[in-house]
Amino acid sequence: MTTSSNLSTEVRITKSPEETQSLGEEIGRELVRGDIVAITGELGAGKTCLAQGLGWGIGIDRKVYMTSPSFTLIKEYRGRMPVCHIDLFRLKNIKEAYDLPIEDYFFGRCVTIIEWADKIESLLPPEHLRIDIEIVSENERRIKIHPRD
Repeated sequence: MTTSSNLSTEVRITKSPEETQSLGEEIGRELVRGDIVAITGELGAGKTCLAQGLGWGIGIDRKVYMTSPSFTLIKEYRGRMPVCHIDLFRLKNIKEAYDLPIEDYFFGRCVTIIEWADKIESLLPPEHLRIDIEIVSENERRIKIHPRD
């Protein structure tokens, strides 16, 4: 999967949580330290399934079950490089993001995966990889992978 800026948005359809995880794993294999993956989508769209697959692609052991860190907001994992998984579901507004060390995760220490990234869109560095997930039906998802700026 290429994500250079001269390409258009890639659209993929998945028909199960496992397919969403598999797509995430495919993308995760290409990520490097310092990459930021901003995931958007409504509740139940599959953001955490995609994040799990990204983690597997980065080398997180499948026995380590990546869950959405909704209550802790940020959770770190070890793969072939560190993975910082951020879930902003509970953020009420962007002002609350300034109280968290979110921007500290944008400077190369880890691969940063952000669920509900639309809540901090203006804080994200321009070169992030954006992935939008849309619910098509109970099991089907339309996943748009936007090229990096």
